[in-house]
Formats: sequence, structure tokens, C-alpha cells
Amino acid sequence: QVQLVESGGGWVQPGGSLRLSCAASGRTFSSYAMGWFRQAPGKEREFVAVSMWSGGTTLYTDSVKDRFTISRDNAKNTVYLQMNSLKPEDTAVYYCAAGRLGTSTRLRDYDYWGQGTQVTVSS
Repeated sequence: QVQLVESGGGWVQPGGSLRLSCAASGRTFSSYAMGWFRQAPGKEREFVAVSMWSGGTTLYTDSVKDRFTISRDNAKNTVYLQMNSLKPEDTAVYYCAAGRLGTSTRLRDYDYWGQGTQVTVSS
């Protein structure tokens, strides 16, 4: 069955960095968009970044542009989210997702979701 497993979350001080990983298995994702979303306490889940597994278009939400980078390792079937210059407002559970409708920012366009990994940014 399809599995998306996130890892790499944790606690970091403001200004620090973390790299999240999303290991995908169970099917071929070459035609899928791979997205990252996050959900802070008491808030709705929101789009963070997305990239096609095959490369090409990459989108970021404005609040993370120039700080976060999405990338992938095809050999390892893994997508990454490099997060630099982290801020307290980046604190959330981060989710990896896969969808067939291109580089969408909408949750409903994604078919598969991981279980999430907690990122906490505080001093």
C-alpha cells in the first residue's frame, strides 16, 4: 500500500535549520506532485511548498520563500524540505502529501498523506 513517512522534525532555536524527509513507497510517484503542508495548533492545515516528482515547477507560500527549499532524491524515493532561518511562527506539524493534479496548493487535490512530524521553534 502507499506510504508517506515523514521524519526530521524536532526542536530548534529561532534562526536555526531543520531538514524534513518524506519517504514514499507503494507505487510509482513519477507523475505526482509532492507537497508539504503544515498545521499549527488551533489553525487549519496550510500549504507550504510543492514540486513535481519529475522536476519542473516548484511553488512556495510567501512566508517561507527564500528560507525553505523542496528537493528530492529519486534513487531513495524521498522528498526533502530544507528549512533555514526558522521562526517561532513556523512551529507546526508538517505533512508530506502526494497528488496527481499538478503543483496544487489545495489540500483536496492530494491523494496520499503522511502522519506528520512536529517542528517546534522556540528559545
